Amino acid sequence: MQSSLVTMGNCQCYRKDKRPVPAAQYVQNTDNEVTFGPMKLKQKNLSILLVFAKEDAQSDGFWWAADKMGYKCFIAHNAEGALECYLDKHHDVVIIDHRSNKAFDPEALCRSMRATKSSDHTVIVAVTKRIAPEKEEPSVLSLLKAGFNKRIPENHNVNSCINELLCLEYGEVRSQLKLRACSAVFSALDNISDAVQICNEDNQIQYVNPAFERLTGYSAEEVIGKDATEMARVDRNKTDLHDSINNQLKKGKFWEGTYHTRRKSSDVGVSSHCVFSPVLGPGGKLFHIVSVQKTTPDTSYSDRIKEAEYNLANVKLGLPVSFRRRSSGVAHGYPRRRESLAKIHSMTVEAPITKVINIINAAQENSPITVVQALDKVLEILRTSQLYSPHFVQPMKEGDTMTSDLVGGLVSQNVKRQLITSSQESSSVSHSKPVSGHHIHIPNNLLSQMPAEVIEILELEPSWDFNIISLEKATAKRPLVHLGLKAMARFGVCDFLRVDEMTVMNWLNLIEANYHSTNSYHNSTHAADVLHATAFFLTRERNQAVLDQMDQVACLIAAIIHDVDHPGYTNAFLINEKNPLALMYNDQAVLENHHAALGFQLSWKDNSVNIFKNLTRDEYTPLRETIIDMVLATEMKQHFEHLNKFVSCVNKSTLKLEETSSMSGTGSPDSMAIINQLSTPENRSLIKRMLIKCADVSNPCRTTEMCIEWAKRIAEEYFIQTDEEKRRNLPVVMPIFDRKTCSIPKSQTSFIDFFINDMFDAWDYFCDIPDLMTHLQENYRYWKEKSEEEAS
Repeated sequence: MQSSLVTMGNCQCYRKDKRPVPAAQYVQNTDNEVTFGPMKLKQKNLSILLVFAKEDAQSDGFWWAADKMGYKCFIAHNAEGALECYLDKHHDVVIIDHRSNKAFDPEALCRSMRATKSSDHTVIVAVTKRIAPEKEEPSVLSLLKAGFNKRIPENHNVNSCINELLCLEYGEVRSQLKLRACSAVFSALDNISDAVQICNEDNQIQYVNPAFERLTGYSAEEVIGKDATEMARVDRNKTDLHDSINNQLKKGKFWEGTYHTRRKSSDVGVSSHCVFSPVLGPGGKLFHIVSVQKTTPDTSYSDRIKEAEYNLANVKLGLPVSFRRRSSGVAHGYPRRRESLAKIHSMTVEAPITKVINIINAAQENSPITVVQALDKVLEILRTSQLYSPHFVQPMKEGDTMTSDLVGGLVSQNVKRQLITSSQESSSVSHSKPVSGHHIHIPNNLLSQMPAEVIEILELEPSWDFNIISLEKATAKRPLVHLGLKAMARFGVCDFLRVDEMTVMNWLNLIEANYHSTNSYHNSTHAADVLHATAFFLTRERNQAVLDQMDQVACLIAAIIHDVDHPGYTNAFLINEKNPLALMYNDQAVLENHHAALGFQLSWKDNSVNIFKNLTRDEYTPLRETIIDMVLATEMKQHFEHLNKFVSCVNKSTLKLEETSSMSGTGSPDSMAIINQLSTPENRSLIKRMLIKCADVSNPCRTTEMCIEWAKRIAEEYFIQTDEEKRRNLPVVMPIFDRKTCSIPKSQTSFIDFFINDMFDAWDYFCDIPDLMTHLQENYRYWKEKSEEEAS
């Protein structure tokens, strides 16, 4: 019998040449339409892989059967060739010889195939020896555990083989086709805006979609397997509500009405229009219960008063508020920022204080002017981050040093400063004029001494598409000193600190030397990348209008030291191994505290590197406080708290002033009232925290080439941590980062979905970064496509 060779790498797989067979002998199946509920599916021609160490009557029987049925058929003679052929062709059916095979282990081969991502819908069959009637039938449990779907006793009769293949096609293969269709249904459920919950007949939750997670605040892992009635135990639901619903469902009828679901972050239920549908099995027995809760707000209101009433009702129920711009209120020059704000208002991570602020904002819509003014004062208080820190605005008795010292020493580190400056609070926004990043004279002494290649690369430093990896290579992994000198010269840091350029260079060299070049990600190149992003953000028009030169210098220094002496492991790892740093900082922001502390320790180590040596105490103290605050803000544990504060206190208050400005025709969106609002010390702190946070995780907003490189580097660092945790028997902090099984594309899409999108939408609205948002969308599509390729 002839055969043609198909080479698969170093292995071989054969596809036999077809022998001419009279047309009358073909029994090819043309019934390829499969019905799955309302779906119409099409079964393609089967592809079969035969794995036999030697061709014999049994392998020939299956091949001729496949040939007569018109199926594609391949034959492999060893495990390596079979696995490689399978990974290339993704056959529908794999038939493995299990009859005392000594050439390879059939069960091990089956397990290897099942370990691949493409095997979920493959039918794997074992051919076993025929057992004599007088002998005891062996158990098939070992086959099932290895991953086989079925066992076929040997029978080389061609018609018998045809019958077996037909049974497989109409049975297991079509069942797998329907299961593949289920993936499409689940994908649709994952991407709709309505919250969907599926329970069994006992009201045990079996599935919830992402919209349900957003609505309730509970993750799928937290609710699956739990009693659905517990999710509805809120005061607003009637006590007999579930009895009424169950009575309808058992009759095979729908139930429709207002339904309250408990939110994780609140005892107050979320109200929505809900439909409960029964899924009935044989004999009309209830098998599943599907509930669909409408979460998309009605946008049919055009009248401002009705819109305000709708928003107020939504806020009271814990649902998102819809803010729509009127045509007359579109701020010129900022049309794209409205898209970002729409996304901000649909943010799914909502803090309790944000709900309170939204309720007050909505209540102001229909209130008298005196109430609006009073509520404005309430909002001003609520938007401070130190809600429980006292502000002593009344002067103390003259000469009462005891009270002054006690307050200053015990209540707050900043109280004395507040007492001194409280009388000047009204003029606090008129701080020193910000220094533009475009008009600073750059000293040529040290910069001109750099290699020509480095100077050429640094000429592109003001551009967002600056290639930090090129600088890393050109400087032999010392990019921080070179980029630091350029950036700090551009922003006049030497003049502000009153130090010479040599001191700054010595300081940069010392800081860079304390970054670990052996880290794949958290090294001086990452610090330089964050410095570049920070400098870019500082040149945005709104940041230049709001931040003064002290803010700019603090931002640059914070970016440079923000990961100094990073060990390449996460805070959780250090805590689990009882690292001295974790013990020192009581498990609280371990690395961030260490980076900030070491940055200052190194600076004060020697006069030749001390960039702070010429500052007065009044100059040094606020600068140090700002740097520390920004470095601590990079801890991801506080990510959502920082983001919520920024959106509530900065973006939403800015929106309100923009709308007022547009309605009154007083001019551009960045009017003096807006700048004054943004320039308060509290808001400037929130802006600087968001600036360094965005700079720290801006990799998904870089060019695709840079984004891929950084993704590989962070993944490698996490792989090393997982390897070390396993080696030392420590808790594995991030199990998904196992180098053998991890999908980098999936990790990136998850990171972008969970952390990046909302934050950069908020930052884009504030300081207008269209190029970054374009890169972010392109990179997300890239990772999504790669993830789908892996899955297929």
